[in-house]
Amino acid sequence: MCEAAEKDLYAVLGASPSDSLKELRHRYQQLALQYHPDRLGDASSSEAESAVKKFLEVDAAWRILSDQNSRRQYDLQRRAQELKQDWPVDSTVYLEDMTWDQGECVYTYSCRCGGRFDVSVEEVEEETRSRRQDGEEEEEHRGVVVCCDTCSLSVYVTWSLHSKTLFFK
Repeated sequence: MCEAAEKDLYAVLGASPSDSLKELRHRYQQLALQYHPDRLGDASSSEAESAVKKFLEVDAAWRILSDQNSRRQYDLQRRAQELKQDWPVDSTVYLEDMTWDQGECVYTYSCRCGGRFDVSVEEVEEETRSRRQDGEEEEEHRGVVVCCDTCSLSVYVTWSLHSKTLFFK
């Protein structure tokens, strides 16, 4: 069930949580036929490997969503994860992929609305410090949620603790 929490199983089947078992079964059957290893024919080895991987993913999603108890448990975990978030996050951005603005001393990233997401070195240092104080040093990455300065979108900006160039742009 651990892997189920990482992937949206409904998306794997091209379905939604409100779909009935009959609708889920229909989507599963279509995808299983499409990606089944016996139906690949003359596919190249990379295409075959990709199709088998997709087939296994579809099959795993179906195994959980077709059983009433496991589906209920999955839905509860999914809902709990949604409730943990303070606000919706549009995407994840790596600090290393952001642009350093020397004039304002912030890392920037362009938003699709034309605005931008800004993260200061102080914010990065403070988040790293607070996580260490909370005893979360075993983590490899840190991150903060940053809102666009123009619209309501937000992104999760993450960075590696092992990055040597992080604060010295």
